Amino acid sequence: MINSEEVIDELKRIVKQKGLKYTEQREIVLNILLEANEHLTAEEVYNLIKEKRPESNIGIATVYRALGFLEDVNLITSITFGTDGKKYESNFKDHHDHLICTQCGKIVEFMDDEIEKRQDKIAKKNKFRVTSHSMQLYGVCSSCQKK
Repeated sequence: MINSEEVIDELKRIVKQKGLKYTEQREIVLNILLEANEHLTAEEVYNLIKEKRPESNIGIATVYRALGFLEDVNLITSITFGTDGKKYESNFKDHHDHLICTQCGKIVEFMDDEIEKRQDKIAKKNKFRVTSHSMQLYGVCSSCQKK
């Protein structure tokens, strides 16, 4: 389980290290992604802020800036959908890979021990030390196949 206080403390440490001013807006955006059970667009983050934190009065431009900063400092990650933009998630989930529908944008997270073992074997065979990886498989989900 994610300890959001520890993640926020990490955000504060990073901001201080970079000599920047700590802003509540970044914290609010990060908390929205920590609480999310799915990948969110910037607009979805903005709408959730308006719903859950209407008193914050955060604009969409601030959401985009906060998302960019949080991604730059590796607290969140994104999946790019070409002209359809990005979807974001926190980096504080258990490792997983993604199946991405190219028609509706649905993202399915999965974890497969055999794939992980195979990747390790391939890296070892090539005398390569993997420090991280991301797997994204693109295709058409079952709902879109029925259309």
